[in-house]
Amino acid sequence: MKKIRKAVKAIVSAIKNPWLLNTILSDDAEWKKYIEKKYKIKNLPLVEINDLIPCFSETVELAFLDGSSLPTDMALLKALCKKFERCNYFEIGTWRGESAMNVSTIADKCVTFDLSKEELRKRKITEEEIKLHSFFSKDKKNILHLHGNTFKYDFSELNEKFDVLFIDGDHHYEYVKNDTEKVFRNLIHEKSMVVWHDYAHSPETIRYEVLAGILDGIPEQFRNNLYHVSNTLCAIFIRENIISKEFHSPAKPDKKFAIKIETKKLN
Repeated sequence: MKKIRKAVKAIVSAIKNPWLLNTILSDDAEWKKYIEKKYKIKNLPLVEINDLIPCFSETVELAFLDGSSLPTDMALLKALCKKFERCNYFEIGTWRGESAMNVSTIADKCVTFDLSKEELRKRKITEEEIKLHSFFSKDKKNILHLHGNTFKYDFSELNEKFDVLFIDGDHHYEYVKNDTEKVFRNLIHEKSMVVWHDYAHSPETIRYEVLAGILDGIPEQFRNNLYHVSNTLCAIFIRENIISKEFHSPAKPDKKFAIKIETKKLN
């Protein structure tokens, strides 16, 4: 009886506090089982980056420090923004501001949403790290920085729709689900494209906790419009008819990327 009571108590606690699911489903293998059972899939279909972005060619600037994206991730965002005249860009998760900095050279307006200093301190983030938030983006005139907690923030108050949206906040299930729900409820129009970062640990290794948050957060009618973008850590929502194929790892290389590395001293 004690074991039954403990089990019931654990279930009740998980219902009241969804983040406790991270303890119950802490292993990616468990999240994979969850997805296979609920959605009858193993991963998202793969769209080749060259099919998504013909003549793919971009220049990006990165610090190559902890928390940085792959060059292909940043190039993808810039290329997507070019699909829209006077692109209106929105992102959740600023960190040093590298993505916003890169996109700001293309987009007409960028809005970035990050945890406030108070929220960061609640998470025991050091003052030294807090000072680094928005390091690259804070002085860009076409970037608006908003702060708060996505669980508490009412995005309908923005009264605005965006062309390209980048979800790159907390990558635990409950945050991905919450951020996805709020973006699709409040911020997209009929041609919007939504990109999730860290859908994969690497271009060939899926991060199933994030995928679970995406699938549970996106409206049901849009689940067939989700893809894994090749050679990136990103998943994308796009309504265009696009060629895709089954994800397979290890992948046989069918392309290579030319990269020029050049340092630029910061003031």
